[in-house]
Amino acid sequence: MKKAILIFAGILFAAVANAQFAPPAGISGTTAIHKDSSVFVSWATGCTVNRGWQDISNTSAGLATIGDSSNALGMADGLSVVSLGDGGSATLTFDNPVTNGPGWDFAVFENSFLQTFLELAFVEVSSDGVNYFRFPSVSLTQDTVQVNSFGSVDATKINNLAGKYVALFGTPFDLDEMINIQGLDVMHITHIRVVDVVGSVDEMFATYDSQGHKVNDPWPTPFPSSGFDLDAVGVIHQSTTSIQEQSNFSNIQVFPNPLHHSGYLKYSLNKSSTVDLKIYSADGSMVFGEKSFQSEGVQTLSLNEMKLKKGVYIVVLSDDTSVSTYKFIVNE
Repeated sequence: MKKAILIFAGILFAAVANAQFAPPAGISGTTAIHKDSSVFVSWATGCTVNRGWQDISNTSAGLATIGDSSNALGMADGLSVVSLGDGGSATLTFDNPVTNGPGWDFAVFENSFLQTFLELAFVEVSSDGVNYFRFPSVSLTQDTVQVNSFGSVDATKINNLAGKYVALFGTPFDLDEMINIQGLDVMHITHIRVVDVVGSVDEMFATYDSQGHKVNDPWPTPFPSSGFDLDAVGVIHQSTTSIQEQSNFSNIQVFPNPLHHSGYLKYSLNKSSTVDLKIYSADGSMVFGEKSFQSEGVQTLSLNEMKLKKGVYIVVLSDDTSVSTYKFIVNE
């Protein structure tokens, strides 16, 4: 009996170790969604790109250069893309917030030319444009031998990493997986961030999935098109009210911007409410926080006493109905 139990345990362990996820596009059981699918109701309308190196281990070649932020907007076409480079990122925005509905909620498109040439990326979401939360991801590709520059990755060993599917087929994501995360409203996702995984198994440059595995994908790719090539982000479930219509805050400004030694924050409150005002530095640290009831109309806050150091800052204004953000710069 003991022997039988041990044999069963061994089989179970082997099954877990070789656990497989959805197969490539076109194969039964795939989760790939074609760009022309009727499930898509809208596409990203704004994009900010932070380029990564063509080769993070040898930065002499400079940053990735193919495409620009406009290439990630609108419907996927498999042709016009923006290359992120090693560890680079793109942050997408939408006319209407993405919301958690039944099944998949959005999909990310890359431009892979082969079912096995997979350049991967982490996916993060935010409901305020400041705090981002990463989807739990799994890469079961072996991580002892580097997948070379044009090597193969098996899609069945990849889960919740963008780039799992060939061009014109999106990798879908379900916001159900992000429920109950403090600071994230899955019914009001305003920003989606796509972050290249690098793909190196060298510990100096490696990135890791949510289970602690190194993510191994084709690397290095020391070309202008290095890293994840973002084609588009398609929305499956969205709020029926636009982000602009939902906001209780308008005419937000910091004057002057860039700020030097003194200045003020000014905004209009469309209706009286309890306002939570926070200011964050670029590294996500909160440098100011205040919550108070404010009457409808123009609000002004002096920034003189905060002694802000040189850098980029983000104002986050929120109440029970909406969240608005504003970026400003401090120059010493």
